[in-house]
Amino acid sequence: MSWRPTYRSSKFRNVYGKVANREHCFDGIPITKNVHDNHFCAVNSKFLAIVTESSGGGSFIVVPVSQYGRIDPRHPKVCGHQGNVLDIKWNPFFENIIASCSEDTSVRIWEIPQEGLRRNMTEAVLELYGHSRRVGLVEWHPTSSGILFSAGYDYKVLIWNLEVGEAVKMIDCHTDVILSMSFNTDGSLMATSCKDKILRLMEPRSGRVLQQANCKNHRVNRVVFLGNMKRLVTTGVSRWNTRQIALWDQEDLSMPMVEEEIDGLSGLLFPFYDADTHMLYLAGKGDGNIRYFEITTEKPYLQYLMEYRSPAPQKGLGVMPKHGLDVAACEVFRFYKLVTLKGLIEPISMIVPRRSDTYQEDIYPMTPGIQPALTASEWISGINRAHVFNCGTSVAIDQNCMCVCSCVSYTSMVQPDPVLMSLKEGYQRSDQLVFIAPAKEKKSVVVNGIDLLENVPPRTENELLRMFFRQQEELRRLKEELATKDVRIRQLELELNNLKNAHCEHLVTD
Repeated sequence: MSWRPTYRSSKFRNVYGKVANREHCFDGIPITKNVHDNHFCAVNSKFLAIVTESSGGGSFIVVPVSQYGRIDPRHPKVCGHQGNVLDIKWNPFFENIIASCSEDTSVRIWEIPQEGLRRNMTEAVLELYGHSRRVGLVEWHPTSSGILFSAGYDYKVLIWNLEVGEAVKMIDCHTDVILSMSFNTDGSLMATSCKDKILRLMEPRSGRVLQQANCKNHRVNRVVFLGNMKRLVTTGVSRWNTRQIALWDQEDLSMPMVEEEIDGLSGLLFPFYDADTHMLYLAGKGDGNIRYFEITTEKPYLQYLMEYRSPAPQKGLGVMPKHGLDVAACEVFRFYKLVTLKGLIEPISMIVPRRSDTYQEDIYPMTPGIQPALTASEWISGINRAHVFNCGTSVAIDQNCMCVCSCVSYTSMVQPDPVLMSLKEGYQRSDQLVFIAPAKEKKSVVVNGIDLLENVPPRTENELLRMFFRQQEELRRLKEELATKDVRIRQLELELNNLKNAHCEHLVTD
């Protein structure tokens, strides 16, 4: 790897990674040993969720971010899935709502109590079934409060409307397993990487593929949008099996703008992008280091900054949202590193060294906040909302999100941008949003006294085994109950015979 040695002035040139003290880490967590290529970790400003190792079914643990230290082995878990949990994601607008997907083909929505878990949680707010095979990815829409995307091993992407608890769209353009999904800032575009070596750019609302790139020389594993820069970054493997990153122009995917080889290791490279600082972080699965770069609009586009190094290998990484960072310490990014061998979660803060204690506005611009710009029904129907331009002219937006401003001579595509917030005054939520799950009528199909919808056939081998042993236990209990009743019946028959004999003897005596 040969990075360009040219000097370039940057306010982030001296960013360094600072790992938390051992007492501020999360210890004693049985992190899952599943080999699925995912992070198995999700974090927001209130809770940290980790997928855990469990026998039979899948589970994950949820602890408050302030409850660091050694975690009690008997700490309550979320354990409603019948198969291994493969991905978890917090809702960006409701900090108590988390989505999970599993090998049992289901996607489930959980509501964590404000004070955290007091007992094991087995009942989900919503159970979403639509995939025919296991579900490997879930992603929330970046601007709509009730839209969830899920990708399964049936090669399909389902769009769920959580206001009604049903799938409203199926995207069926992939020919192999979907490896990753990413959205641009306003959620009007979605990029996917797939095992069929094709990078796709599409409109999520319609499912129409706008562009695609056949990546034969650069086998794409992960893709991420670079905010509003109209760029994409992918990580993958070159034809010589070296790890590689590539920068793409959103308007033209025929050829990457830049390709850079990283190293010859085999672990998957996870990309993380900070749209506020234009910094790109690369962390390899099984590596101990995190490289970070700065993305620019001019050549060479990708500027290497520095590298955080650690001897402990990482299984996955969670990322704290911006409103959960320590602004006073000039923290611009925070990872939560999963160290499986130690059962340890290490917070790693990326800090810009500054001498002043005042608020640094140049590194903390207005950032997407926790207020949704749209409801699920508004996003699905296509916006019909007034939009105000810098000139002050208000225009209507039709269902195709097309609008014409009277002060300009062209028609432009407008999407609802995220509601921005400032970090200067600290994180304060103006009003508490409440997630309301749809109330569904319980349906039943009764045949010979058996509700077929209640007795759903098992979907996984673990579920089949659990059902088998449960039925065996039920059969044993019924046999014991039958034997007890047989004994009781014989006793009653003997008592009845005794009464009859006594009555006959009394009649003879008389």
